[in-house]
Amino acid sequence: MNFDHQPEEPSYPAKPEQAMMTREKRLTTGREYLLQDEWAICSAKEVNQPGEAISLPGFATDRWIAAKIPATVLAAQVAAGLYPDPYFSMNLHEVPGNNPVSFDVSILPMPPGSPYRAAWWYRKTFTMPEVKADRTFRLRFDGLNFRANVWLNGRRIADAEHTMGAFRVFEFDVTEKLRYGESNCLALEIFPQHVHDLGFNWVDWSPAPPDKNLGIWRDVVLAVSGPVAIRHPHVLTKLNPPALDQARLTIMAELINSRESEVKGVLRGRIGEIEVAQPIELEPLEIRRVELSPAQFPSLAIAAPRVWWPARLGEQPLYELELTVEVAGEISDRQAVKFGIREVTSKLTAAGHRLFFINGKKILIRGGGWSPDLLLRSSPERLEAEIRYALDLGLNTIRIEGKPEVETFYDLCDRHGMLVICGWCCCDHWEFWRTWNSEDHLVARESLRDQIRLLRRHPSLIAWMNGSDNPPPASVEEMYLKVLADENWPNPILSSASAKPTTVTGPSGVKMTGPYEYVPPCYWLQDTERGGAHGFNTETSPGAAIPPVDSLRKMLPPDHLWPIDKHWIYHAGRWWFKTLKIFTRGLEARYGKATGMEDYARKAQLMAYDGHRAMFEAYGRNKYRATGVIQWMLNNPWPSLIWHLYDYYLRPGGSYFGAKKACEMLHVQYSYDDRSVAVVNGHYRDFASLRVLARVFDLTMKEKHREEKTVAVEADGVVRAFFLPEPRDLTTTYFVRLDLFAEDGRPVSENFYWLSTRTARLKWDKAVFRFTPTEREDDLTLLANLLPAKLTVEAKRTAAETVRVRLTNPGPSLAFFVEARLRREAGGDLVLPILWSDNYVSLLPGETRELTASFRARDAGEGALALEIDGWNVPPVKVEL
Repeated sequence: MNFDHQPEEPSYPAKPEQAMMTREKRLTTGREYLLQDEWAICSAKEVNQPGEAISLPGFATDRWIAAKIPATVLAAQVAAGLYPDPYFSMNLHEVPGNNPVSFDVSILPMPPGSPYRAAWWYRKTFTMPEVKADRTFRLRFDGLNFRANVWLNGRRIADAEHTMGAFRVFEFDVTEKLRYGESNCLALEIFPQHVHDLGFNWVDWSPAPPDKNLGIWRDVVLAVSGPVAIRHPHVLTKLNPPALDQARLTIMAELINSRESEVKGVLRGRIGEIEVAQPIELEPLEIRRVELSPAQFPSLAIAAPRVWWPARLGEQPLYELELTVEVAGEISDRQAVKFGIREVTSKLTAAGHRLFFINGKKILIRGGGWSPDLLLRSSPERLEAEIRYALDLGLNTIRIEGKPEVETFYDLCDRHGMLVICGWCCCDHWEFWRTWNSEDHLVARESLRDQIRLLRRHPSLIAWMNGSDNPPPASVEEMYLKVLADENWPNPILSSASAKPTTVTGPSGVKMTGPYEYVPPCYWLQDTERGGAHGFNTETSPGAAIPPVDSLRKMLPPDHLWPIDKHWIYHAGRWWFKTLKIFTRGLEARYGKATGMEDYARKAQLMAYDGHRAMFEAYGRNKYRATGVIQWMLNNPWPSLIWHLYDYYLRPGGSYFGAKKACEMLHVQYSYDDRSVAVVNGHYRDFASLRVLARVFDLTMKEKHREEKTVAVEADGVVRAFFLPEPRDLTTTYFVRLDLFAEDGRPVSENFYWLSTRTARLKWDKAVFRFTPTEREDDLTLLANLLPAKLTVEAKRTAAETVRVRLTNPGPSLAFFVEARLRREAGGDLVLPILWSDNYVSLLPGETRELTASFRARDAGEGALALEIDGWNVPPVKVEL
C-alpha cells in the first residue's frame, strides 16, 4: 500500500524507498506523510452507493480510474490515457463538456450533459500500523476544488456545506477515526465549481479546462504529533536600513491542544546558535497563538545579520527556525521553516507612482505574469527551470494573479532571489462583489487567511493585491485588511493592480492601462497617457508571441500549419484576444507579407525581440519616473500564441532574448523618442569611466556616423551619453550598433537596432486599453534585400552541461538575426530547457562572437549533440558535437 511519502527538500517528489509505512517507529512526531499514490476516481453518476459504503475497505473500484494525487479529474483522465494530448491541436475541445470555441471560459456555466457537472469520487485505501496511545493524527487537504464531503472508514468527517473553497486548507483530527493495525479507507465526494463560486478562472489567457479544475489539486497529508501540535510557524524580521547591521526577529506560531484536558509544556525555538524557551499552559482543546519577541528574549535582536537580497543585487542567505513543543518531557511536535532577513516597503512618489524598496534601497520592478499548468500539473524540475529562465532574463519579479502556487515554487524563489507579487484574480466571481452572499464572504476571508499563512514566511514575497482589475468595495477591503493584520502580513498591500483609488486605502500607485496587443517599439517612450514608461504598469505587453517553428509543429497538425486557421486561433486568447490580426497586420507592414509558416515565425521572432526589448528598455531609461513593469505574461498555461517570454515547451524565442538584452544590469540602449544613447545601471554602485560607442550603418553596411564618449553613471542611475543626429543620406532601413566598454576596455554591453527613416506614427486619439493603432509602420521591408552572409562556426562541448560556440562573419555583409539551436542529435528534439548567453545575434563584417549554452545533462541525452546555426540572411550550418 503506497501510503506515506515523507517529503525532503524540496518537498516533491518523495523517494520510492520512503513510500511504505510498515513500522510504528516511522510515525514519529512532527512528521508529515503524503497520501499520494494508488487513488481511484469515478463520476458519482456511475456510483449508486453512499459515502458510508464507498469509504469502507473492500469496496470494489475495479472500473474506476487510477490516479496519483494531486490530480484534477481531467488531469487524471489524461494520465490514464483516456484522452489524447489535450494540448495538441484542438484535442482539448474534443473532450466532453466543452462550451463552443471562444465561449470555453471559466465564467460561463458547464453545458448540459457535461460529465463534470456531477460530483466525482476520490478514494484511497491505506494500512495504519499500531501506534502509541499519545499520538494525534490530523488529515490535511491543501487544495480541493470546489466542495467536498469527506468520509473516513464509513464515517463522514466533513461536509460540503463547510468544506468549500479552492484556495483554502482544511485539517481534521482523525485520531479516533483511524483503524490501527488495519486497512483504512478515505473517500471524498467532490463537487465542481459553478459560476458563482470563488474558484479557478483562466480569464482570457486560454480555453478553460472543461472540468474547471475539479478535484484534489494539492497534497493530501497525514500529520502526526503528540497532544500539542505546532502550526503556521514563521519569523517576522525588522532591519535598520541603511546600516543593515541589526535585525530584530519575532517568532510566531499557533499551538493546538488536541486533548480534552489542560496541557502544560515548553515551547523551544532555535535559530542557528540562538535558543529560546517559553513555558506554555493550554486549556482543553485550546488553539493559541504564541509570540517570542526580542522584548522577551534579547538574543532575538542580532548583530551583523546575513541579509537576503534579490538576485544580482546580493546573496540569498536563508536561516532556519526549528520549533519544538515538549509535553511531559517528550517532544510532542517539531516544525522547521526557512526564512530570510530582509525588509520590503513601498511609498508613493511625488507623481503618485508606487515605488518599492528592498532593505531601504529603491528597486525598479521588472517582472512577468505567472501561470500554472492549465490542468494544474506541477513538478519541481519544471518550476526550477522556469524560475531559472526568469532569472536569466534579468527579471526580478513574478506576479501571480489568482492562482497561488505550490510551496516548492516559493521555496525556489527564496533560494534564487526572485521576488513575488501575489493577489486575487480578475474577471469572475472574485470581483463580482455585488453578487456575493455570506458564503462568498466566508470563503474569501478564509482563503486569504490560508494563503497568507503559506506566503508570509517567504522572503521572496513583496506585496499582496486585494483585487486585480478592480479594487474591492470598502466592506470587502476592510475584511481583507483585517485578515492581513491578524496574520501579521509583513509586506506592502495594494488594493488592486489598477489605478482606481478606494475610500479605505486611497490611491494604489499602480496602473493597468495596457497595451496587450502589438504596438511599435516607439510606443513605450512616446506614450504619456496609458501604458508607456511612466508609473508602475502591473500588466502589459507588446502583443502576441508566436513560438518558433519547432514549437508550432508540436502544437499544430501538419495540415494546419499554414495558413493561419481555426487551429491557430484556438491557441490564441479568449474574448478580445482570440485573434492574431493586429499582430499580423503590424508584422506584414513592417517586414513584408509572410510567405508561409516558416517565414511568419521568423518575422514574428524579429518583431517580438524588438517589441519586448523596447518595452523593458523604456522603463529602465525612465526610472524612477517609471517604477515598475510586469510583462503580461512570463509563461503560458498551455501551448499558446500570445503573451509569453518563452513558450510552453520551454523554448526561448525572440521575446526572450529581446527582454534579456534590455534587462542587463549595466546596459547601453537607443531611445526611440529623442534618439539619445543612454547607459542604464542596475547595480547599487557607481561606475566612473564607461566608454560608449555608437555607429550607424546603411543597408550595405557602410558606416554613416560614429560617436564616442566616456561617461560616469551613479549607482542605480541613468545617464544619456549623447544624441544621434537625424538620419540623412541613409537607406530606408538602416542599423545602429551600440557598444559599452569598462574602464579597462572590456566590453560590458552590446546592442543592435534595425531602424527606418520612415518611422511609425501612432493614432493617439484612437487609443484603447488593448492597443494604440498606427497611422503608419516603420518600413523595414528592405531587410529582405540583405546580401547573404556565410558564417564560420566553431563549437565544442566543454563539459557535460556546457557548449561553447564561436561565430565569425568573414564577409562584407551583415549577418543578421543569427540563431543558435542545440539538438539531442541531428534531426532530434531540441535540448530544453537551455540557457544561452545570448541569441538572435547580428554580426558586423569581420566580427566574431562567442556564445555559451548551459543545460542539464539528462536533457541532452547520451548521444552526440547537433548544433544548428542560421539567420535572416545566413544559410544553415550544422556541427556535430
